[in-house]
Amino acid sequence: MSDIDSKNIYTQLGLNKPVNADTKANDELGQTEFLELMTAQLKYQDPLKPMENGDFLGQMAQFGTVSGINELNTTFSSMSSSFQSNQALQASTLVGRKVMVPSQSAFLNDGEPLRGAVELEQPASRMVFTVKNGAGQLVHRQELGIQQAGMVDFEWNGLDADGNSLPGGQYQIGAEVYRGTEVTAGTMYTVVDVESVTLGAGGQDLTLSVSGLGDIDMSQVRKIM
Repeated sequence: MSDIDSKNIYTQLGLNKPVNADTKANDELGQTEFLELMTAQLKYQDPLKPMENGDFLGQMAQFGTVSGINELNTTFSSMSSSFQSNQALQASTLVGRKVMVPSQSAFLNDGEPLRGAVELEQPASRMVFTVKNGAGQLVHRQELGIQQAGMVDFEWNGLDADGNSLPGGQYQIGAEVYRGTEVTAGTMYTVVDVESVTLGAGGQDLTLSVSGLGDIDMSQVRKIM
């Protein structure tokens, strides 16, 4: 059988081109057109060199594979749209909620305590929670004593050592973790308010706008309050 030009395949095989063939992008063949071409290929093949059964089955398998991939792409696209819709619905419920995120910076709201937690990978013989103002001055120091591994909650009412109320704003939080003579810094988390949520494009994470810290990825949220 002579070589077939894919652009003039219908003419070479003596077939009428389907009316809707021009509407398919990139010369895409549907199942009906494929079967017509396969039948014509068998009809006009060289009788001295007939198509092997394996070749015929191979072409059928290739078409089936391409068709299956297209159906999977359609299914995945539908699932992705459904997932994003569900993600948007869940995101809307976060606005106005409090979340715990990793940060050594915390925002003190007037009339509301500053809350958070320290994550310990191992037990501590002693732990001290500290707060510093924007100038780096220590304004609060709290003994938390012996602690087991895990999340250790803390809360600061915004008062300094003399009992004076400090202004709302940004503060630096930290923890001194003692294990015998060794002193290390704990992993700090702070509780913040979710002000708005942005839905990521293409299945990317949600972006939360939180009080005092700006934008953070949803993946950073350790706990939803």
